Amino acid sequence: MNNRAITKIRHALEYELYENIIPFWEVNSPDWENGGYFNCLDRSGKVYDSNKFVWLQARQAWMFSKLFNEVEDNPNWYKIAELGVNFLKKKAIKKDGRVYFSLNKHGHPLWLQRKIFSECFYIIALAEFSKTGNHPKLLNEAKIEFERVWQWSKDLSKVGRPAFKGDTGMQTLAIPMILLNVIEELSPENSTEYSAEVNACIQQIILHINYDKKVVLENVAKDGSFINSIEGRLLNPGHAIEAGWFLHHWAQRLNDMNLQDQAVNIIHWSFSKGWDQEYGGLYYFLDSEGHSPTQLEWFMKLWWPHTEAMYSFLINFSITGSDKDWKIFNQIREYTFNHFADDGYKEWFGYLNREGKPTHTFKGGPYKGCFHVPRSLWLCCKLLQKLEDKS
Repeated sequence: MNNRAITKIRHALEYELYENIIPFWEVNSPDWENGGYFNCLDRSGKVYDSNKFVWLQARQAWMFSKLFNEVEDNPNWYKIAELGVNFLKKKAIKKDGRVYFSLNKHGHPLWLQRKIFSECFYIIALAEFSKTGNHPKLLNEAKIEFERVWQWSKDLSKVGRPAFKGDTGMQTLAIPMILLNVIEELSPENSTEYSAEVNACIQQIILHINYDKKVVLENVAKDGSFINSIEGRLLNPGHAIEAGWFLHHWAQRLNDMNLQDQAVNIIHWSFSKGWDQEYGGLYYFLDSEGHSPTQLEWFMKLWWPHTEAMYSFLINFSITGSDKDWKIFNQIREYTFNHFADDGYKEWFGYLNREGKPTHTFKGGPYKGCFHVPRSLWLCCKLLQKLEDKS
């Protein structure tokens, strides 16, 4: 692959990130009166619901902190990050360490999930903002919260999840992969502070890989064995691909070539299984045995699997140098820009039908915020720059 092509793509992604995506959130999302961010923004950026969703509050605070720390010490990025972190610390976390899922615009609680993901994103927001230099104590707060979350992850009854007699003891991919990503954000690259936890997460993720069928199952038994049920056959191609690049990052940290090869394979297998050969794009859900998926939205094309796949195949290419990986990276990039990017306004649509037409016109909602699109573009730009320098 010639250097000129890499540079051209990097410039296009940088333009999209810094002239389109980030300005949309800078201008429209901050709630300077009440703190935090408005998440529910329509196609043009106007607020259509003032409730605030903590996953997105924390992820946006992380994103602007990351940009300030690694791209440019832009004072507005710092102010926006600080706005989010202060709101989270004052309104989102309970005395027992649990973190709400949603709040009203004033920060009064609306909903507390029986999951650990609000806590996970709260941790990465504090950890990254602590690196701005003005709030070093936040890193210790993030580590204390992680200790709680790690214990809760082993026994979800501690966050209110009941265990019933017929429970099969199913393990979901989401928990180990998100915890692995949290540890990456929480600890320096050469740190061994969380070695045991990292190894445990990696081993749990590997249990979801079915090497015979070349699939990554969303749910498996505690020992990794197959569960022949709707949940046990479930494939979420985008989720598995995202887990692949999380593993890539740790393979590089640990200098683990075997883990690297596994990451390359699960990204390939999940794309091969998940790509719609007729209309293009990644299916949201599939059944590993070919049954009709029960999720009504199974055939939809969502923004985040495509942004994660774009970065994942770029990492694959950076390792393998394979024309196939470069071709698939561009295939996903072209589909994503042609279908999710909005020619009329800034930011991207989040939800398409199978044919690739938008089904929802909003740019921000309860689950779509300032995270997957800018994170992927930023990571791709960083890696493309490295590839240019290497060339």
